Amino acid sequence: MDCMNVFYNKEGVGDVLMVILADAPRAEITAERKGDVATIFHGEDVIGYNIFEASNQFELNAVGPVDLTPEIVETIQRILGENGINFEAREIDYSPKFVVGFVASAEKHPDADKLSVCQVEVDGQTLQIVCGAPNVAAGQKVVVAKPGAVMPSGLIIRPSALRGVASSGMLCSARELALPDAPQEKGILVLEDTAKTGEAFLIGR
Repeated sequence: MDCMNVFYNKEGVGDVLMVILADAPRAEITAERKGDVATIFHGEDVIGYNIFEASNQFELNAVGPVDLTPEIVETIQRILGENGINFEAREIDYSPKFVVGFVASAEKHPDADKLSVCQVEVDGQTLQIVCGAPNVAAGQKVVVAKPGAVMPSGLIIRPSALRGVASSGMLCSARELALPDAPQEKGILVLEDTAKTGEAFLIGR
């Protein structure tokens, strides 16, 4: 699936819709503007677009991450095309990015004593997630940030590898979710057994 993240903050940045397709070091980014769109490059690779005067094209109430809908993606494609840019979004995941997960297993990482390799059931699939929390254990209901999730800190969750083991997502602590009265000690947030696996977990930003 294509990974697309969209951000809007009119007061902080201006009337610009930021479309992020991939991460790259800021110092290595270049841009080329055509009409109302700037294409963002890392080397020769396109990693995003900035759409200017966005409020003329979108109904935007978000401050920060914008929840993707087919209508927003269709409008992005139309605007890019009108500005001479050929872009076709293929399969986009519109499902919630923060969900309740069930830790089916948690095994020690083969190359790191403080890491666990977890198999986590979410919404009809099982994700392998490497977790460093000391309290993670099989049988728990937890909050999973799936690939494409934007944390309250602004961090975008991407598929990665930790010490050579693939990891698709993150198991979240209350502090990472910016929940009120989050405990200071390290550890993931463990939910009640009644939490429904795959159900969206709503957070404040």
